[in-house]
Amino acid sequence: MRIPWLPLFAVVAIVHLVLLGLEVSPADSITKCLAAPMLIGWVLSTGAPRILAVALAFCLGGDFFLELDDLFVVGMASFALGHVAFITWFVSCGALERLRARPWVPVALAVAAVALVVVVWGGIDDPVVRAAIPFYALLLSGTAATALAVDARAGLGGLCFLVSDAVIALTVADRLSAGVVADLVIMVLYLTAIALLTTGAARLSPRTPLAA
Repeated sequence: MRIPWLPLFAVVAIVHLVLLGLEVSPADSITKCLAAPMLIGWVLSTGAPRILAVALAFCLGGDFFLELDDLFVVGMASFALGHVAFITWFVSCGALERLRARPWVPVALAVAAVALVVVVWGGIDDPVVRAAIPFYALLLSGTAATALAVDARAGLGGLCFLVSDAVIALTVADRLSAGVVADLVIMVLYLTAIALLTTGAARLSPRTPLAA
């Protein structure tokens, strides 16, 4: 019997959001870390590009490490590798060629990334996190730009990922109030992001040997 991975992902996402809203810990953390594996299962079972499973595995690492004390930077690094994998796939599917025809897309997203870094910079106390923020913001905008260039669904996912992590940065820097509402906004955007990125990217075909 074929496992219904996408419906399972939806169930896990809903259960996680309910537990998060009710502040039921550690069950909310456990369900958070179950989301990406559901999508990995879908990728592997449908014959979608394996690089998407790699990207999601790094997202899972990010989910896990961000739940542990003092491992925020490790979680960021894991998510950053996930973005590298997504960008690699989108570039192999012709993203750069299309972005050359629409240069305003990467420029607008780069400006948004710079603005975010400027806003949060003074509120980040950890020097390592502060140094990593510009590079991570660049990767976020890179995922969004390359995804938008090749697929509307994946592009929307990339934008959701960007906004989700922007809210995280703003709360960490005390530019937004942290709490249940902020956590729900972050997770709704994040879960939507990985679902749209994965299902959108799976529809694409590579144009270069890199994707193979």
